[in-house]
Amino acid sequence: MTEDADDILKRLPARLKEARRAQGLSLDAVAKLSGVSRSMVSQIERGESSPTIATLWNLTRALQVDFAGLLDTQGGPGIEVLRAKDTPTIDNRGNRCRLRILSPPEEAGRHEVYDLSLGTGGSLISEPHTKGAREHLTVIDGRIEVTAGDRVEVIAAGDTARYPADVAHALRALDLPARAFLVVQDA
Repeated sequence: MTEDADDILKRLPARLKEARRAQGLSLDAVAKLSGVSRSMVSQIERGESSPTIATLWNLTRALQVDFAGLLDTQGGPGIEVLRAKDTPTIDNRGNRCRLRILSPPEEAGRHEVYDLSLGTGGSLISEPHTKGAREHLTVIDGRIEVTAGDRVEVIAAGDTARYPADVAHALRALDLPARAFLVVQDA
């Protein structure tokens, strides 16, 4: 293990505990929000257990802290880089659909940014989000049919659609694979 990795593992328990306390959350509250058992959260905070990446991701989302910043060895302001190979990906939503999560975990529910890839005929069908939620979709490649409530529009590379996401809505790739950037606000 490198010195940087050792340093990260030494600082991680304290940083998680600081983040929990900064949010004013108990161990029980973090357990409920993250899906990680109370005993595991406590063991991680005491440095008695090393979390998996999945566990750490769930904890950072629950604590609304930046995953990369939690592990940052530099400290202070700087440029946060999320390498392509480290970008969290969701493959189990929709049909022939992949979402790469580009926004930091602390923005979940407020301002989420995704790199959306749809295979030919692929789709992402969503139930209504919270009242007032909106989505902004900019197509990079291909054509996408956007449905929001009873409205339907087809947009192509370079086009942007802005639509309510507090109604049932769907995105479907037409005739070819498609790629787009999707911004979800106030979900």
